[in-house]
Amino acid sequence: MSQPQTIGLSEPETPPDATPPEKLSPMLEQYIEIKTANPGSLLFYRMGDFYELFFEDAEVASRALGIVLTKRGKHQGQDIPMCGVPIHRSDEYLHRLIALGHRVAVCEQLEDPSEAKKRGSKSVVKRDVVRLVTPGTLTEDTLLDARRNNYLLAIARARLSSVGTETRFGLAWIDMSTGEFRITECDRIMLSAEIARLEPGEILISDSLNTDIELIPLWRELPAVTPLGRDVFDSATAERRLTSFFAVATSDGFGALTRLEITAAAAAVTYIERTQIGQRPPLSPPLREAVASTMAIDQATRGNLELMRTLSGERRGSLLDCIDRTVTSAGSRLLAQRLSAPLTDVNAIARRLDAVACFVDDVAARADTRSRLAAAPDLARALTRIALQRGGPRDLAAVRDGIAAAHELARALAAIKDAPDEIADALGHCRKVDFALADELGRALGDELPLIKRDGSFVREGYDAALDDNRALRDESRRVIAALQARYADETGVKALKIKHNNVLGYFVEVTALNADKMLQPPLNATFIHRQTLAGQVRFTSTELGELEAKIASAADRALGLELDIFERLCAAVIAQGNAIKQCAEALARLDVASSLAALAAERGFARPLVDDSLTFAIEAGRHPVVEQALSRDGTPFVANDSDLSPPTEAQAGRIWLITGPNMAGKSTFLRQNALIAILAQMGSFVPAKAAHIGVIDRLFSRVGAADDLARGRSTFMVEMVETAAILNQAGNRALVILDEIGRGTATFDGLSIAWATVEHLHDINTCRALFATHYHELTALSARLPRLHNVTMKVKEWKGDVVFLHEVVAGAADRSYGIQVAKLAGLPPSVIERAKVVLAKLEQEDRAAPKGFEDLPLFAANYQPPAPSSEPTHERLIAAVAAINPDEMSPREAMEALYNLKARLRETDKQ
Repeated sequence: MSQPQTIGLSEPETPPDATPPEKLSPMLEQYIEIKTANPGSLLFYRMGDFYELFFEDAEVASRALGIVLTKRGKHQGQDIPMCGVPIHRSDEYLHRLIALGHRVAVCEQLEDPSEAKKRGSKSVVKRDVVRLVTPGTLTEDTLLDARRNNYLLAIARARLSSVGTETRFGLAWIDMSTGEFRITECDRIMLSAEIARLEPGEILISDSLNTDIELIPLWRELPAVTPLGRDVFDSATAERRLTSFFAVATSDGFGALTRLEITAAAAAVTYIERTQIGQRPPLSPPLREAVASTMAIDQATRGNLELMRTLSGERRGSLLDCIDRTVTSAGSRLLAQRLSAPLTDVNAIARRLDAVACFVDDVAARADTRSRLAAAPDLARALTRIALQRGGPRDLAAVRDGIAAAHELARALAAIKDAPDEIADALGHCRKVDFALADELGRALGDELPLIKRDGSFVREGYDAALDDNRALRDESRRVIAALQARYADETGVKALKIKHNNVLGYFVEVTALNADKMLQPPLNATFIHRQTLAGQVRFTSTELGELEAKIASAADRALGLELDIFERLCAAVIAQGNAIKQCAEALARLDVASSLAALAAERGFARPLVDDSLTFAIEAGRHPVVEQALSRDGTPFVANDSDLSPPTEAQAGRIWLITGPNMAGKSTFLRQNALIAILAQMGSFVPAKAAHIGVIDRLFSRVGAADDLARGRSTFMVEMVETAAILNQAGNRALVILDEIGRGTATFDGLSIAWATVEHLHDINTCRALFATHYHELTALSARLPRLHNVTMKVKEWKGDVVFLHEVVAGAADRSYGIQVAKLAGLPPSVIERAKVVLAKLEQEDRAAPKGFEDLPLFAANYQPPAPSSEPTHERLIAAVAAINPDEMSPREAMEALYNLKARLRETDKQ
């Protein structure tokens, strides 16, 4: 958990040591000047082949990276700390610093050192920051997870009433590495759910939002929260900044955006402009996600169901890991997007399912598609690096190979008859990129490509005549130098004479000290000019060697210059087709997802679900995809189960299943598998079942399992109650609610009472479809007066005193909990098991003698009616609540919770 930091994007701050002393070197004066202009970031200061850090930055980087801290000169009487990282390994160090929550300002040399020398011996090479590296603005493959999007999320807020009780949030998120740009709007309740869905790498908020007392706990839970000044979130200038970025006259072309959405979008692009120092990535125009267009899944539910990662935080073992059969990075990212945001539009879901069905039926097309896609590189990320001038020859090759793969795939799939809209549309985008570009790149680029363009030798021989001529002169120099060395050895009679090269002297003649006198005497001294004497060698040059060196150096420089010109020309050609390339990349990802889900369906026996606008929820022989896959490794079959939460009649709401049975019988697995099947169906995937008919679910809630939240001072029971409260306050008739063991964290009668009232609320108020697992067998009596409540149980069998779990769901209610048998299976000592049996027998005997039924208690009576709301005026209750507070006896945490409670009551007052 990281604390929000303000990055230096507005007015620069002045550090304590900003005023350099008189004796500070010109280079360090320049360093301090640049550092002062970029507060809040570690400064990577380019010096030759290293990025150096000084002063406090050096100390921070030394600790974070585990590199040696040295010193360079003195400042204010103290040694100046210094450390550095080599240029060729800078990505590795940047990744580690960003992961630790740091931000880095990259300061490059803007001229060749030789140009600085022309201005005087003490002149400093021109340098400036060319980029601010932050968690949400990464583009390098080495800094990113190829299978995940890295979103930069901007959040803007607007209060819709004078007392500020109704608040809306505008959200804009950008993956700068791919150009994806989306926006939406939500309320306070859905804010944390949207953040959980997107899992952004960095979140931008205003300073005022950062200090909002209600939201501080949320920001503290999130990594990389960046507060920014008011100017970034200024709604008055937002549209101008957004349209300026995209070079359009009005935002109308982006759709009917609200002012709040425009403010968030403008904040995101403003931040990108400032961190990229004017370089603009090829962002798509902002695409608006309509409110309620996706299934709402809150953070707790995502965690409970282990959609994207397990409870331990690993991808392995999650639903995403289980279903991911994609063969491209872009496909894997798109699959994760769809899984995190299942659709609620029946037609859009059907469109996706049609594409999967096509590949399920056409085995040859599926195999051909997957084999061709496996050779397709990450087009979108390569395009972004090229547009930001961070690309290299391999990025151009990625564009070449991606376009070629797209055209080959379009030709191969052209034979599909009556291709579904999803596939036909994708193939159309694959053909849009001009294949002549791929052909040009193929003729220009060699087979072995360097990572960095400055290394040269990436243009194919025969592509450019002038380049070939200069390369020949450069490469011929090796033979010429060898011939000159042989002639000099002959003429001097010194067989050990060598011609060598280094960066200081250039080319030079080297002989041993024993032969040096001969070279210094006439007539040889007229040809050979002494340059340097070392311990065992003496070095000379000659006029002929100097002239040859100038020709060689000039040819090498000209060759590299010509290659760089060709590189820039090719990059310009790629950027000119940027939109078509981006659409092609998206099309390849869609084809990858459709064909991979088809491969999954064929491999695991998944069936196509029927998704419509009804309230039906009927699954035949449903299975838990993750558990089934794990069991299959050992050859253990998974026991499939039916479920039916459909309304008894069309005029009624959906059913609630009350599930009883012992621990280890499979209740939690059954609960989760139904939720996962619904998610898979609405994301557009086939499902692990023999058949499934699902009426669209707009909100999914799951409270399965429990853990303490020590950071916020919440016990297991408190966490359970908070999550249950969220469900009961938000679930509507189109929601699916999964609840497991409500009330188990407190005293028996307290827990039973809470569970009882919760079931009634779900039935009478929420009117939603629900699965409710419990150990309170007393709740089964509710089915007698709640018409939509049905009792089912996990089937078990006793055998010679042990319990055998059959993992089958059958109608009825469990007659006992089998807790002692489960404890025995867990390995409790035999003495404990025997004592537990004695105690249980005694308790059951006493209960039979004096049964403790619930029928006589008012709460559990069949004719029970909820009490009418208190007639006491709301403001009087509020005054009474304030009077009951004794601040002198409260801890800071208790005072904070009391304040939140009062604010909640104030909202209720406003509503009434």
